[in-house]
Amino acid sequence: MSTLLEMIADGRQIGPHAPWPRAVMPPDAWAFAAVQLASGAWTLVSLWAEPGEVHLALFDPAASAIGVMSLRTDSGRFPSIGASHLPARRFERTVRDMHGLEPEGSPDNRPWLDHGTWSVSAPLGAPSREVVSPVVTEPYRFLPVEGEGVHQIPVGPVHAGIIEPGHFRFSANGETVVRLEERLGYVHKGIESLLVNTPLDRAAKLAARVSGDSTVAYSTAFAQAVEAACDVEIPSRAAWLRALMLELERIANHLGDIGAVCNDAAFALMHAHCAVIRERVLRAANAAFGHRLMMDRVMPGGVGADIDRAGRKQIKQLIATIRRRFPGLVALYNDTTSLQDRTVHTGYVDLELVTQYGAGGFVGRASGRAFDARKVFPRAPYSSLDFEVPTSDRGDVDTRVHIRMSEIEQSVSLIDRLLDGLPEGETRTDMHLRDAEGMALVEGFRGDIFVWVRTKADGTIARAHLRDPSWLQWPLLEAAIENNIVADFPLCNKSFNCSYAGHDL
Repeated sequence: MSTLLEMIADGRQIGPHAPWPRAVMPPDAWAFAAVQLASGAWTLVSLWAEPGEVHLALFDPAASAIGVMSLRTDSGRFPSIGASHLPARRFERTVRDMHGLEPEGSPDNRPWLDHGTWSVSAPLGAPSREVVSPVVTEPYRFLPVEGEGVHQIPVGPVHAGIIEPGHFRFSANGETVVRLEERLGYVHKGIESLLVNTPLDRAAKLAARVSGDSTVAYSTAFAQAVEAACDVEIPSRAAWLRALMLELERIANHLGDIGAVCNDAAFALMHAHCAVIRERVLRAANAAFGHRLMMDRVMPGGVGADIDRAGRKQIKQLIATIRRRFPGLVALYNDTTSLQDRTVHTGYVDLELVTQYGAGGFVGRASGRAFDARKVFPRAPYSSLDFEVPTSDRGDVDTRVHIRMSEIEQSVSLIDRLLDGLPEGETRTDMHLRDAEGMALVEGFRGDIFVWVRTKADGTIARAHLRDPSWLQWPLLEAAIENNIVADFPLCNKSFNCSYAGHDL
């Protein structure tokens, strides 16, 4: 048993809570967790709150164990984890905006989601609140940068393309970026508030729309958390169909982003070829599951769409097409010197930083952190399928592109075996909610998506928290662009492709 689980076992256990434990802990245990995080012994999974209580999900890499520590905050204050562990600061700023809980000792108490422009003010997460006039706030205090010749370049939140809003404040010396600071929160939707006391079917639809490009991954994570809370085992066929949809979603997004990185380097040919194959993935998904993005096809208890013989044939043809055409695109990328000049050694992030942040997905794996929820916490059918998790320690834009390319190849192989080994049987089981809590960690195309839910016997969701991989990746983009030129920011940004919507909730 790990130190993490031993500590949680000594706390006041909350149950049923599955598959990992949660306990209300004393302040000294909370302080010890901060020390363990700062030392790198544990990894931050997420930090969130509800009225009167703050929760800290932790990962113990040595034991591959997850546990949740909770701290009562009757005074409206709690000891800051971010005071000693930088990755927790955005979470704490969000907790402050959402629930009005103050992280004592935090060096950064600026608002995160609350921009002072809405007809409601913090706590934004209250299920009911008095509507007030927009709060007039002082200009946002970006972190200062000093030095001769340093100037600022503001970009966004409105951008030239059809993308979500986010503000980027560059401090540059000539063309060299000295510091980048992001300000997000413009697409805050109140997802967690909307989920409070919501019927299960409605809640599942909301979860599926947190970040549209990861709709299958979010739906799967939410469903698994609810199923864990209610001790429900879904039919084997449903688990295999979920995996099939997850891998199709992974391929579609990786293809889109590989092409977009090349397009930002003015290599439109690669962009066009990737777009054509990605379109074929979406059409195959539509033929097999009735929706191009497979939205609302995964639900608690199983899946809502089965695959027939025609659908299997469409995906088999897709896999054959990718196997025939994709190697040529990889060769085209590698053989284009002008493209390599833009991507190699650009936007470097080292292993120490991705480990500190617990960054998953291709961002972490491109810098040497070989974390994949499909491997670390294997569930059917991944527990019975052999596949590689491509990693590298070079940590630049080029490596993030190559990790995606390798993941496409792995997903193609997985889809082949998923189709060949797809078991017969039912695709859904009945769900009967109870008063319980559950969690899930699912590997989406960006990395691990974490979901925690509290269910009620009346068939509704009492509380829920959904954490996108982007929470732990956006800050690393700030590090990646340092000492690069301003013109390389689009390459760095697209090589990460963090979610605004998933981050802003």
